Amino acid sequence: MVEDEKRWYVIHTYSGYESRVKRNLEQRIKSMDVADQIFQVMIPTEEEIEVRDGQRRNVSRKVFPGYIMVQMEMSDESWGVVRNTPGVTGFVSVIEQGEKLVPVPLEEEEVQNIMRQMESKTPRVKVGFRKGESIRVTGGPFTDFIGVVDEINLAKGKVRVLVSFFGRETPMELDFLQVERL
Repeated sequence: MVEDEKRWYVIHTYSGYESRVKRNLEQRIKSMDVADQIFQVMIPTEEEIEVRDGQRRNVSRKVFPGYIMVQMEMSDESWGVVRNTPGVTGFVSVIEQGEKLVPVPLEEEEVQNIMRQMESKTPRVKVGFRKGESIRVTGGPFTDFIGVVDEINLAKGKVRVLVSFFGRETPMELDFLQVERL
């Protein structure tokens, strides 16, 4: 198993242990002196704005929970270091080559797409409600009114809510922070 080029591979870990596995692998790279074969260990994440309990929080969310990307030159030694790291359950996508199972590297286009997604400067907005759900207005002149989500505009950070006034549905545009899920 010898390839003389650095490529990205995906390894499977126990879900929720990605950071620990990354630390373990980086420590093993140093202690086993294979930094010339294993170059980067990365957990793909993206920034997300989460609106919950009337608070807006920036959250770093794992794009692929349970998976880590490793940039390495594939050799028996580098394969062994990665494969025998505590928490690693194996390489994703392996093929049989003679008597051995050999990991398949990611295509360059796939790697570029993941990198672009991680480098995106505009965080995605995640809201805790969907169209058709009942919500309570928590801010503004209509505080404590109950309404139904009609439309969500992520770009503006607004939600259109249908509130019942005098037996008639009236649309109102509110900020995400002015509503909460029932």
